[in-house]
Amino acid sequence: MNAPTAEIEERRRRMLRRLEAGAATMACGERLAALPPLHRSDLCTALVFDRLARKMRRVEELHAEAGENWNQTFYRLYFRTLGDRQNQEAYLALARRVPYRIVLRERLVPRAVEAMLFGASGLLELYPDDSYTLDLRRSFVHLAAKYGIEPMEAAAWELAGIRPANHPVLRLAEAAEFFVQDELVMDRTMACRTEGDIRRLFCAEASGYWRTHHIPGTTSADTPKRIGAFKANIIGINLVAVLQYAYGSYTGSERLRDSALTLLEQLPAEENRYMRAWREASGLRPHNAFESQALLQLATEYCTAKRCAQCPLGRRILARVERAG
Repeated sequence: MNAPTAEIEERRRRMLRRLEAGAATMACGERLAALPPLHRSDLCTALVFDRLARKMRRVEELHAEAGENWNQTFYRLYFRTLGDRQNQEAYLALARRVPYRIVLRERLVPRAVEAMLFGASGLLELYPDDSYTLDLRRSFVHLAAKYGIEPMEAAAWELAGIRPANHPVLRLAEAAEFFVQDELVMDRTMACRTEGDIRRLFCAEASGYWRTHHIPGTTSADTPKRIGAFKANIIGINLVAVLQYAYGSYTGSERLRDSALTLLEQLPAEENRYMRAWREASGLRPHNAFESQALLQLATEYCTAKRCAQCPLGRRILARVERAG
């Protein structure tokens, strides 16, 4: 190895060590912010495609598990998306116990879907009864015998520290109302093109009982209980765009794949600890969900694991060192 090549390799190693040392605090954000707009756009696009490919693997798993039924796949992914990280698997377990075909069969019977979801979740065991919840319990006994539904243990749900508006009890009441509205939720999801479309589809209001209840058996102020704009946008990012991209890939529809990317550009950027870390490190502020998804991919797949040598941004920085000679 000649001396100039050895020097370049040493500079590359030093730069890599510097990048890895600052990875936990997203120190490379300053370099990302300094990229020309076109280069930054190219980088974000590559990261978003990486993220969609990873999420598609989850969709493919659910699709196979659902017997390659896309409506059932949508149903299970919807429930998984309802939950924050600590309850995603509990929501998914519930969707497996109360499959979509049963929901479709009972959706025209008042409160039947709500009874199945609450009864199967085990959550009613945690709260005092009133006439409404007693009626749900009685209905569930009949429906559980009819369809062979085994209820979950209430302990499967992590409830500590959850905000009232995001409590699984309310989310299940909202989900029940969403799935009784019509049979075409998958088709309507594929047709979503804007933030307004997302809100109109997913912001269904829970049944009348929940206007005066956050949890069963205890009254509260009279307010409508529905998925808010923030959660609807999260559903748009993690369910609608992902499913449009996956279904477009499955059917060979480039139009639907493009729609998924356009929807991410239409939706507001997420606000979470990763976005706060990028702001604090370099002042980076994503303009939309497309850019925030790129930053999430960068943070979760590369920065936290110190995979700077494989990171798209890290590779650019190291290549520049090598070209500088």
